[in-house]
Amino acid sequence: MMIAFCLVCGLALALLPHLIWFLGWVIARIAGGHLPYHCFGWSALGLVLVFWGSMAYGYFIGRWNLEVTHLDYIHKDIPEAFEGFKIVHISDLHLSTFDDSPERLDEFVEMINSQDPDLICFTGDLVTIGKQEAEPYTQTLRKMRATHGVMSVLGNHDFMIYGFKDTLSRDSAMEELAAYQREELGWRLLRNEHAVIGADDGSRITFIGVDNANFASQGFKTIHRGDLQAASSGTDGFRVLLSHDPSHWSGEVVPHTDIPLTLAWHTHCAQVKLFGWTPASVSFEETHGRYDRDGQTLYINIGLGCTAPFRIGARPEITVIRLGS
Repeated sequence: MMIAFCLVCGLALALLPHLIWFLGWVIARIAGGHLPYHCFGWSALGLVLVFWGSMAYGYFIGRWNLEVTHLDYIHKDIPEAFEGFKIVHISDLHLSTFDDSPERLDEFVEMINSQDPDLICFTGDLVTIGKQEAEPYTQTLRKMRATHGVMSVLGNHDFMIYGFKDTLSRDSAMEELAAYQREELGWRLLRNEHAVIGADDGSRITFIGVDNANFASQGFKTIHRGDLQAASSGTDGFRVLLSHDPSHWSGEVVPHTDIPLTLAWHTHCAQVKLFGWTPASVSFEETHGRYDRDGQTLYINIGLGCTAPFRIGARPEITVIRLGS
């Protein structure tokens, strides 16, 4: 499929200079002039070679060029007992990404564990189409280690909206994936609920997790199953929200809550980032990295996997967040 995509796009890029030349040639003939072809021919060849070279880099190098981002997050509500508490934030594994190089996932897991995390937070999209993508990697995923384990939420792909036509089959497949995370991987999957981590002195921090919450004011329409009100009911003190789609932050979190820190992904940074710009910015207000508004913070992880097997500039990311009071 990748080869077919590159051939089709290469053909389209080659045709563009030829189309421009042909229109110019017609106008020149009408005006009694002549438009040389050679510069357009070389332009077509250059465009195709640059595109193919970029895609080859993205496929063979870019999608494995792992980046570890360190973020110190300070907030007045973080209890003293959680000073230095380390959250490793990962997202969007899209496990079929690793089918041609499964050893890369082992390397990513080793890098996650090497950060010595207190908690690993996974913000959705374990798979692209179905649970069968995850099964070959069960033993590798079980190797992820943190003092308080792994907490996760479901992303839009985890709801199987791209692999099943009827709602009944889709919901059944989604429940199988949810059970897989809980029972076979041993992850704490938060489905519109929260979990508390306590310290010896009685202080605590709360992690709130919602199913995919999509707000069409930005991005693209997927599926909305999140219930933030139910998930956060009864919570207080310092809270961290795990929500796959970053549109949730500006659509509901900032206007209606005082949750200090939200962790998200979903945009993939369009898997392309050049000189700080990403095509994802055409659809999303928040695309990657840290955003602060009205005393609340959003961090968007660029993710580890791919929906299409390439990354150009938008490196796969592990985010290490160190809490401070």
